[in-house]
Amino acid sequence: MPGLIRGVARTAVIAGTATAVSNRVSRRQAGRWADQEQAQAYDQQADQQQQPVYAAPAPAAPTADMDSKLAQLKELGQLREQGVLTDAEFEAQKIAILNS
Repeated sequence: MPGLIRGVARTAVIAGTATAVSNRVSRRQAGRWADQEQAQAYDQQADQQQQPVYAAPAPAAPTADMDSKLAQLKELGQLREQGVLTDAEFEAQKIAILNS
């Protein structure tokens, strides 16, 4: 009988120790997950605060810009008529002016 009680006591101690260790690991893991969630929430909040707020750009004066482009295109046309520019050069410059 003393051997049986000793075996039961040993099993109880081992089971109790295993339960305590398991609970400690679970609490530590839960703490780590909570820390990670808190860090992610903090990072998201910081990202939202750092995003610049862009105002709508002021409307440019389209007539002045268009007049400038037209003048440049006329000058390019004259240079092509004079033979200074080839047709390919004229087209490349025209595209550059229109896309600017």
